[in-house]
Amino acid sequence: MSSKFLSLNPEKQERILNAALKEFALKGYENASTNEIVKTAGISKGLLFHYFNNKKELYQFLYNHFADVMVEEFFNELDLSERDIFERMKTLMILKNKLMARHPEVFDFMVAASMETAEEVKEILNNTNTELIQASYSRLFENIDITRFRDEVDIQRAINIIMWTLQGFSNQELEKAKKLNKAHHDFDEAFKEVEVYIEMMKKAFYKNV
Repeated sequence: MSSKFLSLNPEKQERILNAALKEFALKGYENASTNEIVKTAGISKGLLFHYFNNKKELYQFLYNHFADVMVEEFFNELDLSERDIFERMKTLMILKNKLMARHPEVFDFMVAASMETAEEVKEILNNTNTELIQASYSRLFENIDITRFRDEVDIQRAINIIMWTLQGFSNQELEKAKKLNKAHHDFDEAFKEVEVYIEMMKKAFYKNV
């Protein structure tokens, strides 16, 4: 399926992806209309279903595709030569903010997907997201400078605390957005707040701050 779609000319691919992105972000999985997607993309419904067997397959492809694109773009810009784990955390926040500003429509879709309640796709999204987070954090914490940690600190457990804190904070912000029933959320304020947690963990785990 994906190989057939990716053999399309880039301009037509982009039209279909952007149309689907907008429709799913705006209406969610269940209420999104493939009729609206093909209308916006300027293609026939038959052509859409030539590449994707159904709406679920299109949605899954869209989520996986843009998750991969964002992760690749993020790690291409992240300076892994910086070995201080907390400096990497701060850079992560800055890069995430930059990517959100650069691709607002993608983040609207990803946030909407994180709030998705449709049983048909919810479990698949959760599993994909868990795998993505684990793989990303594995790369993010690779080759860090462990000499900065206090001698008595269990480094692996400290890394787990850092990872769980960041993930928990991220989930909290998504829950706020969910309660407000909107994808657009004041993540600028969230980034400022998470810096406070980063500084607290730095003082708790490092020898000299």
